[in-house]
Amino acid sequence: MIDGLVQQIETRFAELERELSDPEVIGDRQRFTAVNRAYHQLAPAHQLAIEWRHATDDAAGARELLADDADPEIRELLAAAEQRLEELEEELRLAMVEPDPNDDKSVIVEIRPGTGGEEAKLWAGDLYRMLTRYAERLGFEVEVLATGDGTYTFAVKGDGAYSVFKWEGGTHRVQRIPTTESQGRIHTSAATVAVLPEAEDVEVEINDSELEIDVYRSSGPGGQSVNTTDSAVRVTHKPSGIVVSMQDEKSQLQNREKAMRVLRARLYERALAAQQAELAADRRSQVGTGDRSGRIRSYNFAEERVTDHRVDLKLHNLAAILEGELEPFTSALSSDEKRRALEAQAAGA
Repeated sequence: MIDGLVQQIETRFAELERELSDPEVIGDRQRFTAVNRAYHQLAPAHQLAIEWRHATDDAAGARELLADDADPEIRELLAAAEQRLEELEEELRLAMVEPDPNDDKSVIVEIRPGTGGEEAKLWAGDLYRMLTRYAERLGFEVEVLATGDGTYTFAVKGDGAYSVFKWEGGTHRVQRIPTTESQGRIHTSAATVAVLPEAEDVEVEINDSELEIDVYRSSGPGGQSVNTTDSAVRVTHKPSGIVVSMQDEKSQLQNREKAMRVLRARLYERALAAQQAELAADRRSQVGTGDRSGRIRSYNFAEERVTDHRVDLKLHNLAAILEGELEPFTSALSSDEKRRALEAQAAGA
């Protein structure tokens, strides 16, 4: 069975290599982009296939030698090769699990304070800093869309952003002594994070007749235009009841464009949720209620410990994590997703 999988990987990879050098494909920008993406997605599996071939040859060579000589070193070589083959077979199966079709998309991230009052707003700010630092570490572009009163909306742009940031969606709980606490008592508060794949115009059709657009005077700190002109925009999508407000830009047009991007992302995510309810993809299940019980991750300052409850991963480097070092969580959650998909495939076979 694994031989056939390896052969499929090698054949498909060779086909993609040929297509990438085909002048007809190169001349078609859309097709070239799709082929190039498929090539890079398959590259890790192809590398595993190469390793599997080498390990198979090593094991076969060791067996031949053992037929003539029962040298303990050769037995160890065979045992090592067979163990590596078992590991590679598992890695190959995981590598070939069908990826989420949204994984390549950019994302819009919304952070809101949950339980905990003013401390929850401060914690939402810490999460904003953590996630934007993580994006910058990975080479993604961050675009701030709106901030204010403990809420943060921003875009993370770049190929594969959703594959990374989708794991941050949910309730993040913190246990620490707030700066406003005079008695030294530990408080527990929470903030919610929603991660929405950013939709293209062609993916979500919005008719102007479905929109109610209000303009009003911006509130809060700002430049010369803020508080003096009706530059803030509130867009209501009447069929869904979704409301998006933007006021950070001085231009009404810019605020409207940002609001429409967020609205489009929310509608796209809602459509996905309807199609994939069994995967709990909708935004409400992602962010929960914002209380302390429906958490995906806990941050304990006293013990410098961060626990991801979905994979029961505990790390004792809280300061580094808050600086955006989230790779261990992303890796563990991605591997867990692939294993679950593999188990589901096996169960349905």
